[in-house]
Amino acid sequence: MKYFMTLIIALWVFTSSAQAIVGTWQLTEEKTCFLNQFVKTNTERELEEGMGSSQNAVARMITFDKKGGAEEGVFSAGKKKRSSMNYFKWNIDGQELHFIDKKSGMITQRFILDELGASTLRIHNAARDCEARVYSKVK
Repeated sequence: MKYFMTLIIALWVFTSSAQAIVGTWQLTEEKTCFLNQFVKTNTERELEEGMGSSQNAVARMITFDKKGGAEEGVFSAGKKKRSSMNYFKWNIDGQELHFIDKKSGMITQRFILDELGASTLRIHNAARDCEARVYSKVK
């Protein structure tokens, strides 16, 4: 009986984290390994401040469904379709999020779940700690 209860609790914990990731997320912040290597000059900082946002707003979105499927692409304001769509499967194994190729079943990317909340998803690449992504839940 004790083992049965432990199994039920373990399954509940794994399914609750998987349920929290289901939905559509928008990339709000991305850090790469190159970001730490480059230092901006004063001229670059001044030019960056003068640059305005473009009229065509674009967002990188990722959608996780309940059945383990996912799609990632770029969404432009005013357009119904996303572009550059990438379809794959996903799986959460403990604190790791795996992106899995649909045809071969191979893990193509591994991420460590730093934070998985109701409105924030923070992950970093399992192979490189300096590559991090922050998503905000859209729906």
